Amino acid sequence: MSDDRNNRAVPTGRLGRLLGMGGMAASIGAGVAFSSARQLLNGRPPSLSDLLLAPANALRVADQLSHMRGAAMKLGQLLSMDAGQILPGEWSTILARLQADASPMPRFQLEQQLVRQWGRGWRDRFDHFEMAPVAAASIGQVHRATTRSGRDLAIKVQYPGIAASIDSDIDNVVALLRLSRLIPPGVSLDALVAEARLQLQQEADYLGEADHLTRYAGLVAGDPTLLVPEVDSELTGPGVLAMTFIDSEPIDWVIGRPQAERNRIAERLIRLTLQEVFDFGVIQTDPNFANFRYQKASGRLVLLDFGATRTIPAELTEKLRLLLRAALARDRAGQTDAMVDIGYFAPGRQRLAQLALDLLAMGMDAVMAGPMFDFVAADLPRRARDRALSAGFGADLWSIPPVDTLFIHRKIGGMYLLASRLGATVDVRGLLEEFAGSHS
Repeated sequence: MSDDRNNRAVPTGRLGRLLGMGGMAASIGAGVAFSSARQLLNGRPPSLSDLLLAPANALRVADQLSHMRGAAMKLGQLLSMDAGQILPGEWSTILARLQADASPMPRFQLEQQLVRQWGRGWRDRFDHFEMAPVAAASIGQVHRATTRSGRDLAIKVQYPGIAASIDSDIDNVVALLRLSRLIPPGVSLDALVAEARLQLQQEADYLGEADHLTRYAGLVAGDPTLLVPEVDSELTGPGVLAMTFIDSEPIDWVIGRPQAERNRIAERLIRLTLQEVFDFGVIQTDPNFANFRYQKASGRLVLLDFGATRTIPAELTEKLRLLLRAALARDRAGQTDAMVDIGYFAPGRQRLAQLALDLLAMGMDAVMAGPMFDFVAADLPRRARDRALSAGFGADLWSIPPVDTLFIHRKIGGMYLLASRLGATVDVRGLLEEFAGSHS
């Protein structure tokens, strides 16, 4: 990562980023055409879906998104979290490189960004500033530094042009999704796209993220199981976020630990998600595995990256609690009423209601089957996908629920996949019963 010769500059202009997306699409198209011709020569009729999802295309997508960063790379991170449950396993393996590491920006761009944020004499603030990043992600990259006063910091520096590129990136991503037919014709994404723009703009606002980080630190203050960095307000600005450096390991380090420790970590993360939804009214909605680390010395979880923090309306919290209670009680009529009230589907959408209720029942059956839920053996994501696919793709099965619920689902899904990666078994039923009954 420290070899600057291998670091490509972040494309900053609208044209440059459009060409990057176009180049990725052209590269995939060329690969599809070549593979299609080869299959025809071998006497096999080509399958467009198989050709599009070929591992070679995953390599092309991962490489280009890593170079693009920004909103384009965010899409790749979401795809990579799938862990083989929906996309082919080869895609998840290849795209996993996007979870923690983008292509770092070259030194000249980093210098330009630091001068913009702190002025030409910025080096006078530090005893040491490590120019090679310790991590590089979709919006910015992180550097280790020591101030003149001896404070050990992690400093996140935003890529140039990322904030200005959000609108065009999202438009290009949606166009690619339409072109690839991953989104059926006639399905409106206007509300979702508008919310995605807002969310990414907030993630690119480091002053806003500093406020979220400070607020969240207050919510978990005194918790012996969690650690959150402290903001250095003097060094933080719109394009740079300075916070205390916490020595820790990637969450994947826990995979090699005893079963009991893996279970404890997974249980704490699931409990934290339920606390966010039902107690805090504030949720960090980005479940990228790189945002969770483990401190060996104390056994505490380190929580990072609060740019995607959202406030959950109190009214939605109580509606979700009613839905959870109905699900635990196996009250199908109560579940239907709660789902309609939340906005998952409108009254009279019989096929959609049936599918939603079946999927919820599938999850609850697995959770209620025993005192401990085995995240690996349950295989819920694959079974839910198969049930959804069996229902077909009719227009009567398409509905986009309220955006707040989508971000909650994103976090829950990410925690499920992380618990699966840890090979954990957790008393999920006990946790759900606890939070269904709280504040009653």
